[in-house]
Amino acid sequence: MGSSSKTIVWFRRDLRIEDNPALAAAARDGSVLPVYIWCPKEEGQFYPGRVSRWWLKESLIHLDQSLRSLGVELVLIKAESTLDAMLECISATGANKVVFNRLYDPVSLVRDHNIKQKLGELNISVHSYNGDLLYEPWEVYDEKGHAFTTFAPFWDKCLNMHMDPASFPTPWRLVPATGSFKKFSIRDMGLENDSEKSSNDLLKRAWSPGWTNANKALTEFVEQHLLEYSICRVKVGGNSTSLLSPYLHFGELSVRKVFHSVQMKLMVWANEGNSCGLESANMYLRAIGFREYSRYLCFNFPFTHERSLLSNLKYFPWNSDQTLFKAWRQGRTGYPLVDAGMRELWATGWTHNRMRVIVASFCVKFLLLPWRWGMKYFWDTLLDADLECDILGWQYISGSLPDGHVLHRLDDPELQGSKYDPEGEYIRQWLPELARMPAEWIHHPWDAPATVLKAAGVELGFNYPKPVVEMDTARENLTEAICLMQGKAGAEETNGTNEVLVDSSEKGGNTGDTRFDSSENFRKSSIPEVVLNGKPSCITGSSRDQRVPSMQNMTNNLLPNGKRPRITVEDRTPEPNVNACYGNTEALSVQEEDLCSTAESSSAKKQATSSFSFCVPHGCSVSSKGKELLDCKSSDVKPPWNEHVDEE
Repeated sequence: MGSSSKTIVWFRRDLRIEDNPALAAAARDGSVLPVYIWCPKEEGQFYPGRVSRWWLKESLIHLDQSLRSLGVELVLIKAESTLDAMLECISATGANKVVFNRLYDPVSLVRDHNIKQKLGELNISVHSYNGDLLYEPWEVYDEKGHAFTTFAPFWDKCLNMHMDPASFPTPWRLVPATGSFKKFSIRDMGLENDSEKSSNDLLKRAWSPGWTNANKALTEFVEQHLLEYSICRVKVGGNSTSLLSPYLHFGELSVRKVFHSVQMKLMVWANEGNSCGLESANMYLRAIGFREYSRYLCFNFPFTHERSLLSNLKYFPWNSDQTLFKAWRQGRTGYPLVDAGMRELWATGWTHNRMRVIVASFCVKFLLLPWRWGMKYFWDTLLDADLECDILGWQYISGSLPDGHVLHRLDDPELQGSKYDPEGEYIRQWLPELARMPAEWIHHPWDAPATVLKAAGVELGFNYPKPVVEMDTARENLTEAICLMQGKAGAEETNGTNEVLVDSSEKGGNTGDTRFDSSENFRKSSIPEVVLNGKPSCITGSSRDQRVPSMQNMTNNLLPNGKRPRITVEDRTPEPNVNACYGNTEALSVQEEDLCSTAESSSAKKQATSSFSFCVPHGCSVSSKGKELLDCKSSDVKPPWNEHVDEE
């Protein structure tokens, strides 16, 4: 394409100059208009929380400064419709090309396809690139050409695939594309209001958003902390992890750069025979693999934000107790390690990955609260809130993945505290009311002698709560819930209407808990097959462009034998019908209101708690007026969404 080309670079979660394939492609083809479009209505139930919006605001400021040094400015636009804003930019500049880096969550898949389709009708060239993953989701499949549904073989396949080590060149100069259209200041974008500034100012003391700061953080981690990563990450609290996840989520850091930086260290330590370094490097590469796998699952199974990958939770009797949910959110459960993790999350927007597993498991297994409630709260409060990673984590905890925790596994918070915070330092930091408790009793203050409690100034039930549920009671409740679930599933299976196979013969210990059959037959019957390497029915466009999973009426059009029909992703077909992404949208709608998040200001809460959620109506558009949500009828009991959670 000649120098007369005008290209719009559509930034989303790729807020960097370095190793940005869309920006690099645009820089070669004439003048450039970098654009970031903020459309709150299209975010729906996944409107970002306060801390996530703060990071986005700071990152956009940083990116704009970098682009100005290259000769262009970042155009910020706040709009009712991303498509309308894009069309306005095209009309004002005379642009003939739009480029962007791909996203893989269900919301973005639908939105991106809609925009590609509309711009294609106007003869506007649209190209998308891989700026977020090591491998595209459709490139990794098993020997039968099917999508993987367990992590270990997926990651093993990835590590044995060819990877291009070269990064995309960083532009040294950009030619601005001129045009007259409304521009917004960073304040006009509304990412932060006056009531949030004082809280957000505290975040600046601990974090420095922006792609150049991301590179500094990566260098510091690799050179100073990676060697002891496998040892330090066992303890909660402190800087025992890489702290790179926010940078990766917002695309300020190239995952390919992170992978190669760690891999280089791995080779050095392998030559030196440094076993500790090797263990740490491999462990961190595995963490990167889980991030890849989260996007892989979301792309190939785009229903997982609402329903379990396995159908084992279809009849699980979730406890829709708002009082327990509030106690969990506020860190008032009576279990010190859980409460410390939840208070750290609320205060900082961050908590150690180990703590995320502990508090999530407590939410689902101890309190029997719906896993989607917890996932949504994480989305609202985490600084590195990432839909795909949240989905993977919560489904893993709730036993919804073939290789996740078994449903009946119940971890004791007291034992976990002794293992991950043996001296109680982390608890004392976030629970000042327990600051004077001896390490011997700090993880189970309810067992402490009265003299110890008095000396520590602790009065259970007054300045620190008693456990909301005893360990033995929690185990009994979980066992009973599993039995009820299996009874309902067994009844439906007897009637020949259930495709889920449950093995109720295997008992777990003396608790009466039951494991689900993890056989190949069970996995096949409860997870729809996704064919990634099949024969294409047609070939359209470029095989390098993004594909969309074609899921033909997956949830309601079952075959006569009760099994789900095969799901296919047309090989080398970049744009199949997105309506099929979620099946029949009329059958997949249910009215729900989202949980009222404590992580957002009252003004932002109106955005996050509206009844809108994304669906795929006819015409492949994301409606801003509809109240239809993707149906979760095959996994969860519907909670009382119309009763807003009390604000803390």
